[in-house]
Amino acid sequence: MNTLTVIVIIGLIYLLSTIRVLRQYERGVIFLLGRFTGVRDAGLRLIFWPFQSMTRVSLRVITMQIPSQKIITKDNVSIDIAAVAYYRIADPEKSVIQIESVGSAVNQISQTTVRNVVGRFSLDQILSDTVGINEQLKKVIDGHTEPWGVEVTVVEIKDIQLPDNMQRAMAKEAEAERERRAKIVAAEGEFQASQKLAEAADIIAAHPVSLQLRTLQTMAEISTEKNSTIIFPAQFMTTVHEAIKMLKSDNSK
Repeated sequence: MNTLTVIVIIGLIYLLSTIRVLRQYERGVIFLLGRFTGVRDAGLRLIFWPFQSMTRVSLRVITMQIPSQKIITKDNVSIDIAAVAYYRIADPEKSVIQIESVGSAVNQISQTTVRNVVGRFSLDQILSDTVGINEQLKKVIDGHTEPWGVEVTVVEIKDIQLPDNMQRAMAKEAEAERERRAKIVAAEGEFQASQKLAEAADIIAAHPVSLQLRTLQTMAEISTEKNSTIIFPAQFMTTVHEAIKMLKSDNSK
């Protein structure tokens, strides 16, 4: 084997070793002798080491768990909050050059931001306006990570743990609120019923015969139940006595 053949073989081996394949969701940040020269798209690429080097950067959305941490709310209530953030690399050049470990940096700034932002709100605001707080968290974290070439897409508070005594107090408050609503509904029902009864009384007062018709109707309803005892209203008995007297006076004539 002559020298030329050896050189050709070594050249082929070197050429094969320079081949790099970037997937569709990857970008390659290229350095030539330590100096940034550009970003390569997906596909087959040649990296002539040791003069060139390439750092792979994934453009896929990354799910990051923000661990639970104790936070003191604006009204001095200690709660545990866990969250989740979704982010992606928007600028591969900045994510490699501007910061050493972009994932760790985003995680740390997210924990600090959750503690600072949530601590500005009272417990009632945290429980009732979670959507607004999530939007503020996203805005603040995205502002910190933008110089690193990172875009934060979503930040969600996924778990809020309250102290046991606070849970009992909130349960009592909710029960008292339900009782208050029930009493208000019952009072409104009584008020509406009294209005209808007053209107009925005015109609009956204007037409006394309607009271007798109502009495007879009530008696008919009672008789359908096969009761052995029927109670007659005093007014009805007075009317019967008056009718009997009237018949006697007619007969005496």
